Order: sequence, then structure tokens, then C-alpha cells
Amino acid sequence: MKPTPILLALFAFTSAAFAAVQVTELPDRVRVEIDGQLFSEYHFTGARRPYLYPLLGPTGAGMTRHWPLEEDVANEEKDHPHHKGLWFGYHSVNGASFWGDSTSGGAKLGQIVHDRFLELKSGAEEGVIRARNRWVLDDSGELVCTDERTLRFSQTKAGRMLDFAITITAGEKEVVFGDEKDGIMAIRVASSMRVEKGETEGKKIAAPGDGHIVTSEGKRDGEAWGTRADWCDYSGPVDGRTVGVAIFDHPGNLRHPTWWHARMYGLFAANPFGQAHFEKLADKEAGSFKLAPGQSLTLRYCFDFHEGDAAQADVAGAYRAYAAKSGRAGS
Repeated sequence: MKPTPILLALFAFTSAAFAAVQVTELPDRVRVEIDGQLFSEYHFTGARRPYLYPLLGPTGAGMTRHWPLEEDVANEEKDHPHHKGLWFGYHSVNGASFWGDSTSGGAKLGQIVHDRFLELKSGAEEGVIRARNRWVLDDSGELVCTDERTLRFSQTKAGRMLDFAITITAGEKEVVFGDEKDGIMAIRVASSMRVEKGETEGKKIAAPGDGHIVTSEGKRDGEAWGTRADWCDYSGPVDGRTVGVAIFDHPGNLRHPTWWHARMYGLFAANPFGQAHFEKLADKEAGSFKLAPGQSLTLRYCFDFHEGDAAQADVAGAYRAYAAKSGRAGS
């Protein structure tokens, strides 16, 4: 018997209702749930760039700093208000900052403005958000470039994963990513995970934390900053249990393996453009990158939210599997 439209609609409804990864559009954000439990929300309005917050790891605890998105949370520093959950942005795009929220230091500002969703999909194995955004200068309203990003959310035996792919396309003019340290694929981890507590804007109070940073090259904690590696992991306690998040640099990315802007106070970012800053080179634009009008650049990263530290979670093995999927073996 041929299924009726009503039966097809009922099947589609029940399939979505029982999807392992449920993606639900709300007026100002998209909610992502795994097996009925919140994983994250993609906020596309109300900020200078889209961001994900909260991010609940495999234990169900939040793995990003709460401030400034939540007030009056104990033991949190109120620094760097532009560090909101997990985001993509950069400090120097045609001389304007698409990273910070203020003009301190004389920086011109730009915003990454949500344009529209191209796909929102729930599924038994993964959920998908695909969106288009416009990078616009504050002062003139000029369109610098656009991006199309695809976020894929899934659950693994070891934890939860987010695949983030973004294609940036220049507008009518050349786009220059200058050599800067602040950017580009970033997360601000939970305050209890920090390696060093007590650092604020313009002031450092050396106080040991309980977290640790480690890269695929064996660089740890403060030694990891500005070095290149296939992956970098940040782990520490949240609600009495050790959890961590690793960022994988896709083997096909520009200048792989990337440099890591991994700070002991909790900021953690992959940056393919900051070579002179990280390596202290005389050529201050050694890492800058240009897109001709209409030209595109695609970057891919994967976030692995896991229990335990990098060794206990076998982050190295997870990266090898990730690299093999891309057709290129990695360390």
C-alpha cells in the first residue's frame, strides 16, 4: 500500500522527535540536544558575532566560562567580555577587529552578522547547523566578506564532538588577514579548568590552577603558547570531575599544523595567521594572508569534549581517527 501524505508526515515527525541529536530553531538561538539533554545553543543575535553557549560536556557540566553571559557566578574573573563561550573571529581583517567588542587601542570594529540559515537538521547520528553570515564594518557599513559555516554535533563513546567548517569569501575588494595573535577558532574554558588563576586585563596574579594544557608535540601549560601542533587539549576539574576539550586542526587547513593561542587563564584558540607574533619575527606581517576579490578560504576544526585528561581520553588516538577520515594520517 502506498503511504499517504498523513503517514509520511507522521513518520517525519516521529523520526525527528526521537532523533539522537535534536536541532531546534528558537527566535534568537538554535538549541542542540543529544538524547534529550542539552549540549549547546548557537546564538545568532544579540552579540557582535555568533557564538555557542553553554557547552555541556560528557558529564553534563558546563565546560565554558559563564561570565559575561551569566552574572554573579562565584570564582570567575570579569575580563575579556568578548570571550563568549565558543566562537570564530579575528582581530585584524582589513585593519578592523572582528574579535573584540570595544574600540580600546584605537581599533576599528566590525561585526559578523547572521544572514540566514541554509540548513537545520536533526538526526540519529548527528545534528547540523549551516548558516550564512556577513562581515560588516561598523563605521561605513561596508561588506568585507561573507562566510558559510557548517556545525555538526555528535556523540561518541568517549564524549561529544563538534565539527566546525567555515568558508570565507571576499567581497568586491581584497581581504587581508593581518598578523595578530587574537583569533581565530576559539573557546574560553570553565574557570575551574584554568592552569593559572588570577589573570585579568593588564594585571597578572600568578596563582596555580588545577588545569593543564598539552599539545600533540608534548608542549605543556605555558610552553604551549605560540607553538605549532596538530591538536591542543585543555583539561581540568568541573564539579569535582576532570574533563577536557581538544581542538583538532584539520590536516588540509592553511599552514597546518597551526599555531596555538592557548592562555593559562582559560582562552584557547587555533590561529593560522599570527606567525610573527608567536615566533617573534622581525617581519611583522609574516603570517598575513590575502584573499583576492571573490576568492574563498575554507578552514576546518573539530572540538572533542571528553572525560579525563588528554592521555586518559586518548586524544592522540581520536586525532589519528579524525585525520584518517580526511584521507591524511596524522600524529
